[in-house]
Amino acid sequence: MNRTVALVTALAAGITSAAGVAQTAGPAAPATAPATTAHTAPATLQVVTAKIAVIEYEQATAATNEGQRALQALQKKYEPQKTQLQTLQSEIESLTKQLQSAPATMSDEERASRARTIDLKQKQLQRDGDDATAAFNAEMQETLGAVAKKLGPVVIKYVTDNGYTMLLDNTGAQGGLSVLWTQPGTTDISQAVVDAYNASSGVGAPAVPSAPSAVRPKPAAVTPAKPAGTAAPKQ
Repeated sequence: MNRTVALVTALAAGITSAAGVAQTAGPAAPATAPATTAHTAPATLQVVTAKIAVIEYEQATAATNEGQRALQALQKKYEPQKTQLQTLQSEIESLTKQLQSAPATMSDEERASRARTIDLKQKQLQRDGDDATAAFNAEMQETLGAVAKKLGPVVIKYVTDNGYTMLLDNTGAQGGLSVLWTQPGTTDISQAVVDAYNASSGVGAPAVPSAPSAVRPKPAAVTPAKPAGTAAPKQ
């Protein structure tokens, strides 16, 4: 499940909870329906003026004080793994440069040995990077999902109190709905909802706002080592 799906699921749970509180039981239906006569008046259609609200739900969840604090704590937790990956990447770059600048007198056996070492470290970097990124993303889904579930009732209360008749999520294509165009008068309530949630949660803003980032370090251009038996380029 990707992060967007997790957030949408959490929102649905929050909306269901909020809507359930507002529902009341209607009057019991009569045991026998009255007979229809030829003079029954046609039903009158009531026209309701649409008032549409748009929200970027995923971004709003991450923008709350609670969401920002949780993401900062998550980044701090994975900082050691990120440092290890960056150290390993620097080591690979150093070994690669050494091999590329090795003298032509280096034996084929030594050159092949160094090339194998670089290859093994590159595979380790790829494997460790994939594992760290997957773990980070999984925890981020869980972290933001918990906030999104609590944000749902706040969203419903806001649109209800302000008389909106429709709410659209403009999180993006992965969320299943993307608002490409709206008529004048459509209101983006993302920031208003964030402000309302922050006020109700009582969680203060983090010291240094920060957006989520991937654990994997940005890959650098690494020229592969030449195979054994190939002369080193002239300097």
